[in-house]
Amino acid sequence: MPTDFTQEHLERGTDRIGLQVYPSPSDDGPVAIIWPAMGVKARYYRPFAAALGEQGITVIVADLRGTGASTPPPSRASRYGYPSLVEDVAAVSEALKPRLDGRKRLLIGHSLGGQAAILHLALNEPSDVDGLALVAVGLPYWRHYPGLRGYAILPYTQAIGAVAAVAGVWPGWTFGGRQARGVIRDWAYTARTGRFPSIDGVDAEAAVRKVRTPVLAVSVDHDQYTPPETLDHLCAKLEAAPVRREHYTTAEAGGRLDHFAWVRASTPLASRIATFTTTL
Repeated sequence: MPTDFTQEHLERGTDRIGLQVYPSPSDDGPVAIIWPAMGVKARYYRPFAAALGEQGITVIVADLRGTGASTPPPSRASRYGYPSLVEDVAAVSEALKPRLDGRKRLLIGHSLGGQAAILHLALNEPSDVDGLALVAVGLPYWRHYPGLRGYAILPYTQAIGAVAAVAGVWPGWTFGGRQARGVIRDWAYTARTGRFPSIDGVDAEAAVRKVRTPVLAVSVDHDQYTPPETLDHLCAKLEAAPVRREHYTTAEAGGRLDHFAWVRASTPLASRIATFTTTL
């Protein structure tokens, strides 16, 4: 499967969202839109896109706002947070509708991208999305980290939030790349409370409980940022959705796994996602 993609852009007022569109294996097969982790560029997912393509799935990878081909980069002037990320998911889905009509539509979210995808579904029920796959996603609630890690996670996440608030932007020191302070504020809130922040005045927690879109939720071995317990916590919020909860192991992958490395050992995982897609 070729890993060359066509770079496209979706204009969003003063911002634009970069979209990497991979060659379609068929004219009527399923289409997956991948939403990346915080600070991770869309190009990083090329091995995963190739593996999904081998399974007959057309792949489009969107850069999160301010990352990669999505511009402008975060600065002190950036005012956006989770609500804008959720709006971007909706805008991309709407823009792609003409080429997706009649085909199964799958959202695949990694880490922050998975949170944005869930919130998009929560605020847009009923949805024209057929399924959601979450890989290495979780709410980084400090109480759900094993052992004593939670007691380090809480001050770590809140310190990042404090730096972003004071500096007006998160500089990207050791974590997450350069980010708008609103994104960091909302992320730190989830780590402190275990809850989603309200989205434009909407109770996101209540909205998530009403999501009915089928979900495949996959944790991965050696995930240093969203261990399985944080994904279990997130899945518990999806009270109305049929959820398939799975775990991806190093033995199955045949390569090193962690919060990011799974992308480069994703062939067996792509097969799992293809199987999930056939059930939609």
